[in-house]
Amino acid sequence: MIYNRRGANCNRQLSMETNARSAPGGQTALFLLLAINLFNYIDRYVLASVEPEIRAHFFRPGDPNAHALVGFLGTAFLVSYMVSAPIFGWLADRMSRWVIIGVSVILWSAATAASGLAGTFTLLLITRLFVGVGEGGYGPAAPTIIADLFPLLLRGRVLSYFYVAIPVGSAIGYAIGGFVAAHWGWQTAFFVVAPPGLLLGLACFWRADPRTRSQRSKEKRRASLQDYLGLARTRSYVLNTLAMTALTFAIGGMSFWVPGYLEYRGLPPTSRIIFGGITVFAGLTATLSGGIVGDSLRKRFPGSYFLISGIGVIIAFPFSVVMLFTPFPSAWVLMFIAIFFLFFNTGPSNAALANVTHPSVRATGFALNILIIHALGDATAPPLIGAVADRTNMNVAFLVVSAMMLVAGVLWLWAARFLPADTATIEAAK
Repeated sequence: MIYNRRGANCNRQLSMETNARSAPGGQTALFLLLAINLFNYIDRYVLASVEPEIRAHFFRPGDPNAHALVGFLGTAFLVSYMVSAPIFGWLADRMSRWVIIGVSVILWSAATAASGLAGTFTLLLITRLFVGVGEGGYGPAAPTIIADLFPLLLRGRVLSYFYVAIPVGSAIGYAIGGFVAAHWGWQTAFFVVAPPGLLLGLACFWRADPRTRSQRSKEKRRASLQDYLGLARTRSYVLNTLAMTALTFAIGGMSFWVPGYLEYRGLPPTSRIIFGGITVFAGLTATLSGGIVGDSLRKRFPGSYFLISGIGVIIAFPFSVVMLFTPFPSAWVLMFIAIFFLFFNTGPSNAALANVTHPSVRATGFALNILIIHALGDATAPPLIGAVADRTNMNVAFLVVSAMMLVAGVLWLWAARFLPADTATIEAAK
């Protein structure tokens, strides 16, 4: 009976929001945040793209631990990212989120440029730690601003627009890194991508927080320990976070090693550009489609965000496995299909995250999600894959972690039954 009442409340809320529009300045804010997120992922994956050159620069040929040690560059970034995110998330619930974003973007852009100046592997590791701190400030605040500016009915597709930066930025990072490294060295790749981030960070200081000062004060007083503990009691939030953790482990680990994997399969450095193109097209179309389909089906299936997320990642699994044992160029086709379905969940899963967290603790909710998915996900995956590859080969290493896709799919399908009631509870509490 409780479930039915909450479901009815949710349907009434959706009906009231059918003609809802974004808040003033919403479109401009979305464009700026999308541009920042684009360079966020460009900066991240430039490192992955030039990994073979970094490994050759700092380690002797045949070093049995080279892959595992280079993998710690990804881990260093993620550790500082996930540790700093809860701190910045707490601050973002209490002060201007735009100020936090501006400072954070400038910090990570400066650290990216410093990566190109690192003369030792230890210094390079330190610069990646600072990149992670910068992104830890941006990560929780940006989607929270979008959730503040856009109504429930539009969040799936709007967050999909925001998250198209993941495949597009990642692909551009791969392409820029591969091209620049081949012509001017791997250090130059970091110099090229840093200046736009600095400019975008400065632009944030001219943006007004979507909440008024009185609203921020009200949220600060209203948020209590019980509000934060309530996240752990929200089943759709917990299961969504666990599913994202499993998928982050698989995707984060494998994406770091794609350049090395292509090298293992005997492909030239230019193959990174092909991979970038596939990621752009497959990831872009899938991310947008996932958000649109999730919003479209939500009236009929209130748990649609999780249904399409789970089904998509389960479809991706067999294609990712068969790709490992298929010769190129045929393997490119299987890779395209796998990437498409892996990105189908991006908008819906993050929209669900926003919908089941109260605005007073929403930034903290995103920050806690970031902490968990990276601590248990891709923080450990790069060195683990590297260690397995050192002792077997890259095919075996990729096969071991790809099974986590199935885990993510099952968790999302399980969570779908709880999403309508949890969403309705948050809407009623506003």
